[in-house]
Amino acid sequence: MKPQNIKAVFFDMDGVLYDSMPNHEYTWIHSLKKYGIDFPAEEAYMNEGRTGFSTIRIAFEQYLNRPATKAEEEAVYALKTKLMSERPKAPILPCMQELLAELKQAGVNVFVVTGSRQPALVEKLMEHFNIDADHLVSGADVKQGKPHPEPYLIAWERCGFKKEECLVVENAPMGVESAKAAGIYTLAVNTGKLADQVLLDAGADELFASTTSLYQSFN
Repeated sequence: MKPQNIKAVFFDMDGVLYDSMPNHEYTWIHSLKKYGIDFPAEEAYMNEGRTGFSTIRIAFEQYLNRPATKAEEEAVYALKTKLMSERPKAPILPCMQELLAELKQAGVNVFVVTGSRQPALVEKLMEHFNIDADHLVSGADVKQGKPHPEPYLIAWERCGFKKEECLVVENAPMGVESAKAAGIYTLAVNTGKLADQVLLDAGADELFASTTSLYQSFN
């Protein structure tokens, strides 16, 4: 049942706050291509939310039928990070700065839950959304990334509220699965290339076609 008295909202980052998935698509395709893996664009969206090393392991198993060595894992991740640093900065998705600001003004606790480990993550989220390190759960904080429930369970434990007082906003099937496994009501916003049904099949309680329509649902 949808929470009536919302006290905390947990937002994914890529594809929810920033239109960054095209950059992730490009960098996954080109970092894995160097190792002979033809990584389909859709797979970048399907695997969004996993830790980077987990995605690399899965890609090697699926497309090369062998495990990646530790050196390969680190090399692919380093190349992806380098390529990402060369990409244009991802724009903030429409209405998301307004939504987070209004929620915070209304006394709602706002957290960001992401699989990313970008070095400048805290500074970027503080600048754009006034999110400090205490309200960020990143890939560096978890042992098991999405779709495991651990990322959202950490956010829930930090916020101190009942699960029925919390909401998750996600754009990726693995993120939806993570949030639902954590027992939290989940809104999905489809800002990527996947069919709506993929997000509904993952367990989303509600689905929005854009961040603008998501924003309007809170007002």
